[in-house]
Amino acid sequence: MQVDANTIRKGHVVDYNGKLWSVLKSEIMIPGKGAAVVQVEMRDVRTGVKTNVRFRTQETVERVQLHDHEMQFLFVTDDDYTFMDQVSYEQLIVPKDVIGDPVVFLQEGMVCNIQTYEGAALSVELPATVTLEIVEADPVVKGQTASSSYKPAKLSNGVKVMVPPFIEAGTRIVVNTSDSSYIERARD
Repeated sequence: MQVDANTIRKGHVVDYNGKLWSVLKSEIMIPGKGAAVVQVEMRDVRTGVKTNVRFRTQETVERVQLHDHEMQFLFVTDDDYTFMDQVSYEQLIVPKDVIGDPVVFLQEGMVCNIQTYEGAALSVELPATVTLEIVEADPVVKGQTASSSYKPAKLSNGVKVMVPPFIEAGTRIVVNTSDSSYIERARD
């Protein structure tokens, strides 16, 4: 769908030079003389390359409509992750690089939000938190206070995380999937 360049906002996906670009920033700039322009910072959805483009405010840009799907993770084969649509039961194979770093938190049966364009997955959004078990935790150093110090620990999926001193091996904790940070002890 063709839209005016001055209506582009953060989060929109546009077709520019035959590639799909995710808009990171959009700012209308009015120079001292001449016409106003729209300065847009965007990232290529497939390669991750960033670019800055200037559009005249009266220019039109092709805005792309993405489709969101609630999909359940089934299994992994090499670097291909298979998901199943919760409504139609169709399966979709997503390459590991589309999921990115949060792939270490992907668990069998987990429901994720997947954005697709023409049947191809562009992004996979995991739930904000997961509950995992600590398999290794350093002992508490005498004199440490609970409020100011954290110690390293290893989760059941191999990820290292900093936890409060009272957390021991075998404890289940809630972890933020976006930055691998400790949130709280799991309430079982």
